[in-house]
Order: sequence, then C-alpha cells, then structure tokens
Amino acid sequence: MSQTATPTTAAKEPRQRSVRVVMVGLMIAMLLAMLDNMIVGTAMPTIVGELGGLDHLAWVVTAYTLATAASTPIWGKLGDMYGRKGIFLTSIVLFLVGSALSGMSQSMDQLISFRAIQGLGAGGLMVGVMAIIGELIPPRERGKYQGLIAGVMAIAMIGGPLVGGSITDNWGWRWSFYINLPVGAVALTMVTIVLHLPKKRTESRIDYLGAALLTVAITSLVLLTTWGGTQYAWGSGQIIGLLVLGLAALGAFVYAETRAAEPVLPLRIFRNANFSLISLIGFLVGFTMFGAMTFLPLYQQTVQGASATNSGLLLLPMLLSMMAVSMVAGRVTSSTGRYKIFPIIGGGLITVGLYLLSTMDAHTSRFTSGLFMAVLGAGMGFIMQITMLIAQNSVQMRDIGVGSSSATLFRTIGGSFGVSLFGALFTHRIQETMSSSAGASGAAAMKAGAQLSPATIAKMPASLKDAYFHAVANGTHTVFLWGAVVSVIGFAAAWFLVETPLRGAGPKPATADEAAPAPEPLVADAI
Repeated sequence: MSQTATPTTAAKEPRQRSVRVVMVGLMIAMLLAMLDNMIVGTAMPTIVGELGGLDHLAWVVTAYTLATAASTPIWGKLGDMYGRKGIFLTSIVLFLVGSALSGMSQSMDQLISFRAIQGLGAGGLMVGVMAIIGELIPPRERGKYQGLIAGVMAIAMIGGPLVGGSITDNWGWRWSFYINLPVGAVALTMVTIVLHLPKKRTESRIDYLGAALLTVAITSLVLLTTWGGTQYAWGSGQIIGLLVLGLAALGAFVYAETRAAEPVLPLRIFRNANFSLISLIGFLVGFTMFGAMTFLPLYQQTVQGASATNSGLLLLPMLLSMMAVSMVAGRVTSSTGRYKIFPIIGGGLITVGLYLLSTMDAHTSRFTSGLFMAVLGAGMGFIMQITMLIAQNSVQMRDIGVGSSSATLFRTIGGSFGVSLFGALFTHRIQETMSSSAGASGAAAMKAGAQLSPATIAKMPASLKDAYFHAVANGTHTVFLWGAVVSVIGFAAAWFLVETPLRGAGPKPATADEAAPAPEPLVADAI
C-alpha cells in the first residue's frame, strides 16, 4: 500500500530545510564574531612590529570588547522594535566594514578606532543569532541546535590561534581582518535570501537616555575590571572613580527605565524569577568559564611545557566534552521538554571540575589534567546553551531580543569580572610563592610581572625555574579553588528554577477540526 505525506508533514518539510539553511548562515555569522579575537590575538606581535604603539596594545582588544558589551542590549532592543532580519544584516555589514578598515590601518590609533567599529557589529551578530533562533525555532525544538552553537564555540577556541598564525605567517597580518570579508559575504547572502521573518513597525521612540546611561555603566564596569590590578592599583583614584561612575550610571539607568515609554532594557523581564535566576547563573558561568580558559593555557605552556599551538589543542578534552554533552542535553530537552535537571547537573560538574583542576601541581601529567578538563567541559555543556533557552522561554516573544541580549551581557560582564579578579589572585599568589621559595632572587625575577616569557624562563637557573613552576601551579590552584567556591552559588541557584513548559512543547493528536495545518506565523515575506 502506497503512503502519501500528510498536509502537515508536507508543509513542514520545506520549512525544516529552510531552517537548516538559515542555521548555516547564522552559525557562520556567529563564528565571525567569536573567531575574530582569537585570530587577531595571534597576529598582535606582528602588528605591533609594523605599526608600533606597544603601549596601546591592550586597547586593540579592549576597544573591541567594550564596543561589543555596550552595544549588546541596544541591538537586542532594536531587533524587537524594528524587525530582526534588517537589524541583523546591518550588524553584519558594520562588522565587515570594521574588518576592512582594520586591515587598512596605518597606525595603532586607527586600528583601535576601527576595532571599535568591528566590536559594535560583533555585538549585533551574537545577539542577532540568538534572537533569530529564539523567534524562528520554538524552545521545545531549539535544543536540537545547541550542539551547533557549542561546536562553533569549540571551533573558534581551537581553530582561532591556528588560523591566525597561519594567515599571519603566509599572507600578512592584514589578512587576519580581510579574511572576514568573503566569509561574511557568504553569511550575508544566505541570510538575505533564505531568512523570512514578519515585518515590524513601531511608532515608539528609541530610549536614547536609557541607551546612553547603560553604555556608560557597562563601559565603566568593563574598564574597571580590565584595568584594576594591572594598569592601575585597585585602590587608585582611577579605579574608584570608575566604580562610582558605573554605580551612579546604573542607578540613573534603572530610574530612567521606569519612566521610558519603550525602555531599552525593560525591567519587567526581571520580575520573572526564572529570568533573574538564569541571569545570575549566566553571570557566574561566565565568571568561572573565562577564568578557566584564561589560566589553563598559561599553566600548560609554563608548567607542562606546551607550545602556544599545542596548549590550544590540549584544551580539546574540555571543548569536545562540552560540545558532546550540549548535543545530548539539547536532544533530551527537545524530546522530553524537561530542562531543570541540566543546570543542576552542570553546576555540580563545573564545581567538581574546578576543584579537580585546583589539585594540579608542577608534576600533574597532561593526561590527568585532560580528564579534569573533560569534567569541567561536561558541566559547561549541560549549562551553556540551556541558560539561553531558559532566558528566552522566560520572556514574552516581543522581548525575545532583550532577553537574548541580557543573557549574553550578563555572561560577558561575568567573564570580565572573572578574568580580572582571578588575575589579581593569580599574580599575588605567584609573587608570594616566589618570594618565599626563592627569596630575593625570586622577588627580583617577578618585578617585570607575574607571567614571564618562555625565552626568559629558559634562561633562569634550574632552582629559580623550578620555583617559578611551583609558583604558577600555586597560582592556578588558588584561581580554580576560588572558582569552585563561586560556582557553588550557581549550583545552589539552579535548584530554585521552576520548570515552566517550553513554548511549542509536545505535538498533540489532531482532531477533525485541527486536521488542516495552521498557518506558520514565522514564514512571511522577507524584510
């Protein structure tokens, strides 16, 4: 007996193919934003050698990070107000313009300015991808695509340094930026042709005051955590001034949002307990994750003797574990509609993984550290994309953009705080260990800073070198132990989440009146 497809199945098949094609374009766009800093970081020594401006080197990264963080909530709100497709395409174009200008830079000042333009576009890329997925795919089905997002992150972290080094050595540092143009053009073309979302029009005015105050608050806090303990002492006037400015701008922003007709970050979304809890969990995950990603390569290169390239490859146990677990968690969420257990398991595994990493010393083998990283990666896999899923499911569809941008922003700010505070702990611990174990010679070796280059370490006397290896191991012990303590808060918060049904959950048996397929609201004329 021959079988024919039901109308519902026939209607779904072309849409599913369209979604898959759109997802390819979205993943390429997200890869652009995540990969850029990894590639450029490898090229920075060559860039400084040609353009000079070593004293402004940090600003090449800081300008990009600041622009990305400050623009994230604004991009999300613009998408909610004026339609996601047009705003997303604008962010891609802005990112590509910034890439082209960065590649043509003739001075360090120009490069810093153009990197800020790139960062503005990158903020829209990351939020746009998450918000479009949130609008295009119901939460019940969204778990299937979590592995793709985790895979993009793993590719960026592993492939970035490799690609950046290869491009710089063979084509020159300017191609570290120019390489974005053909890749971005592919994403731009695919999204333009295939993505179909409803048109939106609004008569509301943009909340310029709220956007300005939020930008000042975010900029102040990011600069505080970037400069604190490195460029300026924590008790210096500059750092205290940034703290006061940030808190004042944040207070003024909250007041302004209560009076704005169309607030850039509606405070009503925080009345949802799940959204507030998942924002806290996202902040803490960013806090611990970026700290781990910063100090693990340092431990591997210094204590375990890995090269810069190999240290990236040595992160594979963590990244592959994260990707595999994320795919499994996504499939289970899609098939069962249950998700609360994953932040709980993830929070517990992150705590255990960080504690295990804190036990590493100067003699820990790469195999053992790889096992510890796999535990941490599994915890991240359970929680990384689930936090975005819960955040999006906790807000109304009209707020899906600000919900996505807020979740991204809290994770970004958490990462900024984590790297800064862990860095201060790391530096203090190394200096303390070197002074106690190597006396005056150890203290003298650390005058230039806590991290010494491989070439400098190779020239050290054997006793001083051994003391430095133990100092780095002690520093990472302190960082990961405190990371485990902080992650306990996220683990505890996960227990208070309420497992509300995911939108689009569970297909129902069709009745006679429901046999005809309902019109698909998300497939409309392209913007």
